[in-house]
Amino acid sequence: MEVEEAAASAAIFAEMMDKARDLETTNPEGAIKAYKDIINDTITDDPTAKGRETAIYALAEFFVKLKRAQGITDLSKDLRKLFTELPKAKTAKIVRTLIEQLALIEGTHALQIEMCSDCVDWCKQEKRSFLRQRVETRLSALYLHAERFVEALELLTRLLSEVKKLDDKLLLVEIFVIECRTHYALQNVPKAKASLTAAKTNANAIHCPPLMQAEIDLWSGVLCAREKDHRTSFSYFYEAFEAYNAAEKLVKAKVAIKYMLLSKIMMGRPQETKVIIGSKSGMKYTGSEIDAMAAVAKAQEDRCLKKLEALLVQYKAELKDEPIISYHLNDLTETLLESNILRILEPYSHVELAHVAELIELPLDRTMAKLSEMILDKKLNGTLDQGVGVLIVFEAEEVRSTYGNALTTIKNTSEVLDTLYGIAKQLP
Repeated sequence: MEVEEAAASAAIFAEMMDKARDLETTNPEGAIKAYKDIINDTITDDPTAKGRETAIYALAEFFVKLKRAQGITDLSKDLRKLFTELPKAKTAKIVRTLIEQLALIEGTHALQIEMCSDCVDWCKQEKRSFLRQRVETRLSALYLHAERFVEALELLTRLLSEVKKLDDKLLLVEIFVIECRTHYALQNVPKAKASLTAAKTNANAIHCPPLMQAEIDLWSGVLCAREKDHRTSFSYFYEAFEAYNAAEKLVKAKVAIKYMLLSKIMMGRPQETKVIIGSKSGMKYTGSEIDAMAAVAKAQEDRCLKKLEALLVQYKAELKDEPIISYHLNDLTETLLESNILRILEPYSHVELAHVAELIELPLDRTMAKLSEMILDKKLNGTLDQGVGVLIVFEAEEVRSTYGNALTTIKNTSEVLDTLYGIAKQLP
Protein backbone atom coordinates (compact mmCIF):
# COMPACT_ATOMS: atom_id res chain seq x y z
CA MET A 1 0.00 0.00 0.00
CA GLU A 2 2.81 2.39 0.92
CA VAL A 3 4.58 1.60 -2.35
CA GLU A 4 1.43 2.46 -4.32
CA GLU A 5 1.02 5.75 -2.42
CA ALA A 6 4.65 6.66 -3.08
CA ALA A 7 4.25 5.87 -6.79
CA ALA A 8 1.07 7.96 -6.98
CA SER A 9 2.80 10.85 -5.18
CA ALA A 10 5.78 10.66 -7.56
CA ALA A 11 3.42 10.69 -10.57
CA ILE A 12 1.64 13.81 -9.26
CA PHE A 13 4.98 15.63 -8.73
CA ALA A 14 6.15 14.62 -12.21
CA GLU A 15 2.94 15.98 -13.74
CA MET A 16 3.27 19.27 -11.80
CA MET A 17 6.92 19.61 -12.84
CA ASP A 18 6.05 19.04 -16.52
CA LYS A 19 3.41 21.78 -16.35
CA ALA A 20 5.90 24.18 -14.75
CA ARG A 21 8.55 23.43 -17.41
CA ASP A 22 6.01 24.00 -20.20
CA LEU A 23 5.23 27.44 -18.77
CA GLU A 24 8.92 28.53 -18.86
CA THR A 25 8.76 29.55 -22.53
CA THR A 26 5.18 30.85 -22.67
CA ASN A 27 4.60 32.38 -19.23
CA PRO A 28 7.79 32.88 -17.11
CA GLU A 29 5.92 34.37 -14.14
CA GLY A 30 3.44 31.50 -14.28
CA ALA A 31 6.35 29.02 -14.29
CA ILE A 32 7.89 30.65 -11.20
CA LYS A 33 4.51 30.45 -9.41
CA ALA A 34 4.10 26.81 -10.46
CA TYR A 35 7.54 25.87 -9.09
CA LYS A 36 6.81 27.69 -5.81
CA ASP A 37 3.48 25.84 -5.52
CA ILE A 38 5.36 22.54 -5.77
CA ILE A 39 7.95 23.66 -3.20
CA ASN A 40 5.28 24.83 -0.74
CA ASP A 41 3.02 21.82 -1.39
CA THR A 42 1.85 20.27 1.89
CA ILE A 43 -1.05 18.21 0.59
CA THR A 44 0.83 15.64 -1.47
CA ASP A 45 2.66 13.05 0.60
CA ASP A 46 6.41 13.69 0.14
CA PRO A 47 8.17 12.57 3.34
CA THR A 48 11.70 12.84 1.88
CA ALA A 49 10.91 16.13 0.09
CA LYS A 50 12.58 14.69 -3.01
CA GLY A 51 10.01 16.23 -5.36
CA ARG A 52 10.25 19.63 -3.70
CA GLU A 53 14.05 19.48 -3.78
CA THR A 54 13.91 18.86 -7.56
CA ALA A 55 11.56 21.85 -7.92
CA ILE A 56 13.98 24.06 -5.93
CA TYR A 57 16.87 23.21 -8.27
CA ALA A 58 14.68 23.68 -11.37
CA LEU A 59 13.50 27.09 -10.14
CA ALA A 60 17.08 28.18 -9.33
CA GLU A 61 18.23 27.15 -12.83
CA PHE A 62 15.27 29.06 -14.33
CA PHE A 63 16.27 32.18 -12.37
CA VAL A 64 19.80 31.81 -13.82
CA LYS A 65 18.34 31.68 -17.36
CA LEU A 66 16.32 34.82 -16.61
CA LYS A 67 19.39 36.38 -14.88
CA ARG A 68 17.29 37.18 -11.81
CA ALA A 69 19.92 37.10 -9.10
CA GLN A 70 17.61 38.62 -6.49
CA GLY A 71 15.14 35.80 -7.12
CA ILE A 72 17.69 33.22 -5.94
CA THR A 73 18.55 35.16 -2.77
CA ASP A 74 14.85 35.61 -1.96
CA LEU A 75 14.26 31.90 -2.60
CA SER A 76 16.99 30.95 -0.10
CA LYS A 77 15.27 33.07 2.58
CA ASP A 78 11.77 31.76 1.74
CA LEU A 79 12.96 28.15 2.08
CA ARG A 80 14.04 28.52 5.72
CA LYS A 81 10.64 27.38 7.00
CA LEU A 82 10.98 24.24 4.89
CA PHE A 83 14.55 23.69 6.14
CA THR A 84 13.28 23.09 9.68
CA GLU A 85 11.46 19.97 8.39
CA LEU A 86 14.35 18.59 6.29
CA PRO A 87 17.45 16.63 7.34
CA LYS A 88 20.44 18.92 7.96
CA ALA A 89 22.55 17.24 5.26
CA LYS A 90 19.85 17.87 2.60
CA THR A 91 19.48 21.48 3.80
CA ALA A 92 23.23 22.02 3.44
CA LYS A 93 23.15 20.59 -0.10
CA ILE A 94 20.26 22.88 -1.14
CA VAL A 95 21.87 26.04 0.32
CA ARG A 96 25.24 25.36 -1.30
CA THR A 97 23.57 24.60 -4.65
CA LEU A 98 21.67 27.91 -4.53
CA ILE A 99 24.92 29.79 -3.84
CA GLU A 100 26.59 28.02 -6.78
CA GLN A 101 23.65 28.87 -9.05
CA LEU A 102 23.87 32.53 -8.05
CA ALA A 103 27.57 32.51 -8.97
CA LEU A 104 26.62 31.57 -12.55
CA ILE A 105 25.05 35.01 -13.07
CA GLU A 106 27.64 37.65 -14.00
CA GLY A 107 28.06 40.76 -11.86
CA THR A 108 26.59 39.22 -8.70
CA HIS A 109 29.74 39.16 -6.59
CA ALA A 110 28.48 41.63 -3.99
CA LEU A 111 25.13 39.81 -3.86
CA GLN A 112 26.92 36.49 -3.28
CA ILE A 113 28.77 37.99 -0.30
CA GLU A 114 25.48 39.36 1.05
CA MET A 115 23.72 36.01 0.59
CA CYS A 116 26.54 34.06 2.27
CA SER A 117 26.72 36.52 5.21
CA ASP A 118 22.95 36.29 5.70
CA CYS A 119 23.11 32.50 5.55
CA VAL A 120 25.93 32.45 8.14
CA ASP A 121 23.82 34.56 10.52
CA TRP A 122 20.89 32.14 10.07
CA CYS A 123 23.18 29.14 10.68
CA LYS A 124 24.40 30.68 13.93
CA GLN A 125 20.81 31.21 15.11
CA GLU A 126 19.85 27.63 14.20
CA LYS A 127 23.18 26.24 15.53
CA ARG A 128 24.00 24.55 12.22
CA SER A 129 27.80 24.40 12.47
CA PHE A 130 28.31 21.97 9.56
CA LEU A 131 26.59 24.26 7.05
CA ARG A 132 28.02 27.46 8.58
CA GLN A 133 31.61 26.29 8.18
CA ARG A 134 31.08 25.45 4.51
CA VAL A 135 29.32 28.72 3.75
CA GLU A 136 32.06 30.65 5.58
CA THR A 137 34.66 28.82 3.46
CA ARG A 138 32.83 30.02 0.36
CA LEU A 139 32.58 33.50 1.88
CA SER A 140 36.35 33.65 2.45
CA ALA A 141 36.91 32.84 -1.25
CA LEU A 142 34.50 35.64 -2.17
CA TYR A 143 36.38 38.06 0.11
CA LEU A 144 39.60 37.06 -1.66
CA HIS A 145 38.03 37.73 -5.07
CA ALA A 146 36.85 41.15 -3.81
CA GLU A 147 40.41 41.87 -2.53
CA ARG A 148 39.17 42.13 1.06
CA PHE A 149 42.26 40.28 2.24
CA VAL A 150 42.14 41.21 5.95
CA GLU A 151 38.58 39.92 6.32
CA ALA A 152 39.45 36.77 4.35
CA LEU A 153 42.47 35.94 6.55
CA GLU A 154 40.58 36.62 9.80
CA LEU A 155 37.75 34.31 8.71
CA LEU A 156 40.17 31.61 7.53
CA THR A 157 42.15 31.70 10.80
CA ARG A 158 38.98 31.21 12.85
CA LEU A 159 37.73 28.48 10.53
CA LEU A 160 41.02 26.58 10.70
CA SER A 161 40.98 26.49 14.51
CA GLU A 162 37.40 25.10 14.46
CA VAL A 163 37.80 22.57 11.65
CA LYS A 164 41.12 21.19 12.98
CA LYS A 165 39.29 20.14 16.17
CA LEU A 166 36.71 18.29 14.08
CA ASP A 167 39.46 16.80 11.86
CA ASP A 168 37.38 17.34 8.71
CA LYS A 169 40.29 16.86 6.30
CA LEU A 170 38.38 17.54 3.08
CA LEU A 171 37.21 20.93 4.36
CA LEU A 172 40.71 21.60 5.72
CA VAL A 173 42.15 21.05 2.23
CA GLU A 174 39.70 23.57 0.77
CA ILE A 175 40.46 26.14 3.50
CA PHE A 176 44.24 25.76 3.14
CA VAL A 177 44.04 26.22 -0.66
CA ILE A 178 42.05 29.46 -0.22
CA GLU A 179 44.58 30.59 2.42
CA CYS A 180 47.41 29.83 -0.04
CA ARG A 181 45.70 31.96 -2.73
CA THR A 182 45.17 34.80 -0.25
CA HIS A 183 48.81 34.87 0.89
CA TYR A 184 49.95 34.73 -2.75
CA ALA A 185 47.73 37.70 -3.59
CA LEU A 186 49.46 39.56 -0.73
CA GLN A 187 52.87 38.60 -2.21
CA ASN A 188 53.67 36.51 0.87
CA VAL A 189 55.13 33.53 -1.00
CA PRO A 190 56.62 31.66 2.04
CA LYS A 191 53.24 31.60 3.81
CA ALA A 192 51.51 30.61 0.57
CA LYS A 193 53.90 27.65 0.28
CA ALA A 194 53.25 26.66 3.91
CA SER A 195 49.47 26.69 3.34
CA LEU A 196 49.79 24.64 0.16
CA THR A 197 52.01 22.10 1.94
CA ALA A 198 49.35 21.76 4.67
CA ALA A 199 46.69 21.26 1.96
CA LYS A 200 48.77 18.49 0.33
CA THR A 201 49.37 16.79 3.69
CA ASN A 202 45.64 16.63 4.44
CA ALA A 203 44.80 15.63 0.85
CA ASN A 204 47.20 12.66 1.09
CA ALA A 205 45.34 11.39 4.18
CA ILE A 206 42.00 11.09 2.33
CA HIS A 207 40.58 10.35 -1.10
CA CYS A 208 40.85 13.85 -2.54
CA PRO A 209 38.23 14.68 -5.22
CA PRO A 210 39.79 15.15 -8.69
CA LEU A 211 38.80 18.82 -9.00
CA MET A 212 40.25 19.67 -5.59
CA GLN A 213 43.46 17.83 -6.51
CA ALA A 214 43.52 19.81 -9.76
CA GLU A 215 43.29 23.06 -7.76
CA ILE A 216 46.23 21.92 -5.60
CA ASP A 217 48.24 21.04 -8.74
CA LEU A 218 47.43 24.41 -10.32
CA TRP A 219 48.72 26.35 -7.31
CA SER A 220 51.73 24.06 -6.94
CA GLY A 221 52.60 25.06 -10.49
CA VAL A 222 52.10 28.75 -9.73
CA LEU A 223 54.48 28.60 -6.75
CA CYS A 224 57.09 26.56 -8.67
CA ALA A 225 56.95 29.14 -11.47
CA ARG A 226 57.48 31.90 -8.89
CA GLU A 227 60.72 30.14 -7.89
CA LYS A 228 61.68 29.95 -11.60
CA ASP A 229 61.35 26.15 -11.69
CA HIS A 230 59.34 26.29 -14.90
CA ARG A 231 59.94 22.66 -15.89
CA THR A 232 58.23 21.40 -12.71
CA SER A 233 55.51 24.05 -12.95
CA PHE A 234 54.63 22.85 -16.46
CA SER A 235 54.13 19.31 -15.14
CA TYR A 236 51.75 20.58 -12.43
CA PHE A 237 49.81 22.74 -14.90
CA TYR A 238 49.48 19.78 -17.28
CA GLU A 239 48.04 17.58 -14.51
CA ALA A 240 45.56 20.32 -13.57
CA PHE A 241 44.57 20.82 -17.21
CA GLU A 242 43.94 17.12 -17.73
CA ALA A 243 41.63 16.98 -14.69
CA TYR A 244 39.68 20.13 -15.61
CA ASN A 245 39.41 19.07 -19.25
CA ALA A 246 38.08 15.63 -18.29
CA ALA A 247 35.49 17.23 -15.96
CA GLU A 248 34.44 19.74 -18.68
CA LYS A 249 35.39 22.69 -16.44
CA LEU A 250 36.16 24.89 -19.43
CA VAL A 251 37.02 28.12 -17.56
CA LYS A 252 39.49 26.42 -15.22
CA ALA A 253 40.94 24.34 -18.07
CA LYS A 254 41.60 27.50 -20.08
CA VAL A 255 43.47 29.00 -17.10
CA ALA A 256 45.60 25.85 -16.81
CA ILE A 257 46.46 25.77 -20.53
CA LYS A 258 47.39 29.49 -20.38
CA TYR A 259 49.84 28.73 -17.58
CA MET A 260 51.20 25.75 -19.56
CA LEU A 261 51.98 28.10 -22.45
CA LEU A 262 53.52 30.60 -20.01
CA SER A 263 55.82 27.88 -18.62
CA LYS A 264 57.05 26.97 -22.10
CA ILE A 265 57.70 30.65 -22.87
CA MET A 266 59.62 31.18 -19.61
CA MET A 267 61.62 27.97 -20.24
CA GLY A 268 62.86 29.54 -23.50
CA ARG A 269 60.94 27.07 -25.68
CA PRO A 270 58.34 29.30 -27.37
CA GLN A 271 58.21 27.08 -30.46
CA GLU A 272 56.67 24.26 -28.37
CA THR A 273 53.57 26.37 -27.62
CA LYS A 274 52.31 25.67 -31.18
CA VAL A 275 52.11 21.93 -30.37
CA ILE A 276 50.02 22.59 -27.25
CA ILE A 277 47.64 25.01 -28.99
CA GLY A 278 47.27 22.75 -32.03
CA SER A 279 46.62 19.56 -30.02
CA LYS A 280 43.16 17.94 -29.97
CA SER A 281 42.45 19.07 -26.41
CA GLY A 282 44.04 22.50 -26.94
CA MET A 283 41.83 23.32 -29.95
CA LYS A 284 38.78 23.46 -27.63
CA TYR A 285 40.11 26.53 -25.83
CA THR A 286 40.82 28.96 -28.67
CA GLY A 287 40.11 32.60 -27.89
CA SER A 288 41.72 35.96 -27.21
CA GLU A 289 43.59 34.67 -24.12
CA ILE A 290 45.25 31.83 -26.04
CA ASP A 291 45.90 34.16 -29.01
CA ALA A 292 47.67 36.57 -26.64
CA MET A 293 49.95 33.82 -25.29
CA ALA A 294 50.71 32.61 -28.85
CA ALA A 295 51.65 36.19 -29.83
CA VAL A 296 53.96 36.48 -26.80
CA ALA A 297 55.63 33.20 -27.78
CA LYS A 298 56.21 34.54 -31.32
CA ALA A 299 57.66 37.79 -29.94
CA GLN A 300 60.06 35.83 -27.73
CA GLU A 301 61.02 33.56 -30.61
CA ASP A 302 61.87 36.68 -32.65
CA ARG A 303 63.63 38.18 -29.58
CA CYS A 304 61.73 41.38 -30.31
CA LEU A 305 61.26 43.51 -27.21
CA LYS A 306 59.30 46.20 -29.06
CA LYS A 307 56.76 43.63 -30.27
CA LEU A 308 56.38 42.21 -26.73
CA GLU A 309 55.71 45.65 -25.25
CA ALA A 310 53.14 46.33 -27.99
CA LEU A 311 51.38 43.07 -27.10
CA LEU A 312 51.16 44.10 -23.44
CA VAL A 313 49.18 47.14 -24.60
CA GLN A 314 47.11 45.30 -27.23
CA TYR A 315 46.17 42.42 -24.91
CA LYS A 316 46.04 44.41 -21.68
CA ALA A 317 43.07 42.49 -20.20
CA GLU A 318 44.56 39.08 -21.07
CA LEU A 319 48.18 39.79 -20.04
CA LYS A 320 48.67 42.92 -17.93
CA ASP A 321 45.52 42.57 -15.82
CA GLU A 322 46.21 38.90 -15.01
CA PRO A 323 48.55 39.10 -11.96
CA ILE A 324 50.36 35.77 -12.38
CA ILE A 325 50.98 36.17 -16.12
CA SER A 326 51.85 39.86 -15.71
CA TYR A 327 54.54 39.07 -13.09
CA HIS A 328 56.32 36.58 -15.36
CA LEU A 329 55.99 38.70 -18.50
CA ASN A 330 57.62 41.62 -16.67
CA ASP A 331 60.48 39.25 -15.88
CA LEU A 332 60.59 38.14 -19.53
CA THR A 333 60.62 41.78 -20.71
CA GLU A 334 63.65 42.54 -18.52
CA THR A 335 65.44 39.38 -19.68
CA LEU A 336 64.84 40.21 -23.35
CA LEU A 337 66.00 43.79 -22.77
CA GLU A 338 69.23 42.62 -21.11
CA SER A 339 70.02 40.07 -23.83
CA ASN A 340 69.38 42.67 -26.57
CA ILE A 341 71.61 45.24 -24.83
CA LEU A 342 74.47 42.72 -24.42
CA ARG A 343 74.15 41.71 -28.08
CA ILE A 344 74.29 45.36 -29.19
CA LEU A 345 77.33 46.12 -26.98
CA GLU A 346 79.43 43.12 -28.14
CA PRO A 347 81.52 45.01 -30.77
CA TYR A 348 82.07 48.14 -28.65
CA SER A 349 84.53 49.28 -25.98
CA HIS A 350 83.21 52.88 -26.01
CA VAL A 351 79.73 53.72 -27.26
CA GLU A 352 77.40 56.71 -26.98
CA LEU A 353 74.35 56.13 -24.79
CA ALA A 354 72.11 57.85 -27.34
CA HIS A 355 73.31 55.37 -29.99
CA VAL A 356 72.50 52.40 -27.73
CA ALA A 357 69.02 53.83 -27.05
CA GLU A 358 68.49 54.32 -30.79
CA LEU A 359 69.55 50.77 -31.63
CA ILE A 360 67.35 49.21 -28.97
CA GLU A 361 64.45 51.60 -29.78
CA LEU A 362 63.87 52.73 -26.20
CA PRO A 363 63.89 56.16 -24.50
CA LEU A 364 67.34 57.37 -23.36
CA ASP A 365 66.28 57.58 -19.67
CA ARG A 366 65.12 53.97 -19.56
CA THR A 367 68.24 52.78 -21.41
CA MET A 368 70.52 54.55 -18.92
CA ALA A 369 68.56 53.19 -15.95
CA LYS A 370 68.79 49.64 -17.32
CA LEU A 371 72.53 49.92 -18.03
CA SER A 372 73.12 51.20 -14.48
CA GLU A 373 71.11 48.28 -13.07
CA MET A 374 73.06 45.73 -15.17
CA ILE A 375 76.40 47.22 -14.04
CA LEU A 376 75.34 47.08 -10.38
CA ASP A 377 74.11 43.48 -10.80
CA LYS A 378 77.46 42.64 -12.46
CA LYS A 379 75.70 41.50 -15.63
CA LEU A 380 77.69 44.11 -17.55
CA ASN A 381 81.37 44.89 -16.92
CA GLY A 382 81.62 48.62 -17.57
CA THR A 383 80.92 52.15 -16.35
CA LEU A 384 78.75 55.08 -17.40
CA ASP A 385 80.40 58.42 -18.18
CA GLN A 386 77.27 60.56 -18.02
CA GLY A 387 79.28 63.78 -18.44
CA VAL A 388 79.93 62.98 -22.10
CA GLY A 389 77.08 60.47 -22.46
CA VAL A 390 79.27 57.43 -23.11
CA LEU A 391 79.29 53.83 -21.91
CA ILE A 392 82.76 52.36 -21.38
CA VAL A 393 82.81 48.56 -21.63
CA PHE A 394 85.72 46.83 -19.91
CA GLU A 395 87.39 43.76 -21.33
CA ALA A 396 86.71 40.59 -19.41
CA GLU A 397 89.62 39.88 -17.11
CA GLU A 398 91.01 36.40 -17.12
CA VAL A 399 90.81 35.08 -13.59
CA ARG A 400 93.76 32.93 -12.67
CA SER A 401 92.60 29.63 -11.31
CA THR A 402 95.03 28.97 -8.44
CA TYR A 403 93.28 25.81 -7.27
CA GLY A 404 92.96 24.48 -10.83
CA ASN A 405 96.64 25.05 -11.55
CA ALA A 406 97.64 23.41 -8.27
CA LEU A 407 95.55 20.31 -9.01
CA THR A 408 97.03 20.05 -12.52
CA THR A 409 100.57 20.29 -11.08
CA ILE A 410 99.86 17.58 -8.49
CA LYS A 411 98.36 15.30 -11.16
CA ASN A 412 101.35 15.74 -13.49
CA THR A 413 103.84 15.18 -10.61
CA SER A 414 101.97 11.98 -9.66
CA GLU A 415 102.21 10.68 -13.24
CA VAL A 416 105.97 11.46 -13.35
CA LEU A 417 106.57 9.66 -10.04
CA ASP A 418 104.59 6.62 -11.25
CA THR A 419 106.68 6.52 -14.42
CA LEU A 420 109.99 6.78 -12.47
CA TYR A 421 108.83 4.06 -10.09
CA GLY A 422 108.08 1.77 -13.06
CA ILE A 423 111.54 2.39 -14.55
CA ALA A 424 113.23 1.84 -11.15
CA LYS A 425 111.55 -1.59 -10.80
CA GLN A 426 112.97 -2.67 -14.15
CA LEU A 427 116.60 -1.91 -13.09
CA PRO A 428 118.70 -4.94 -12.07
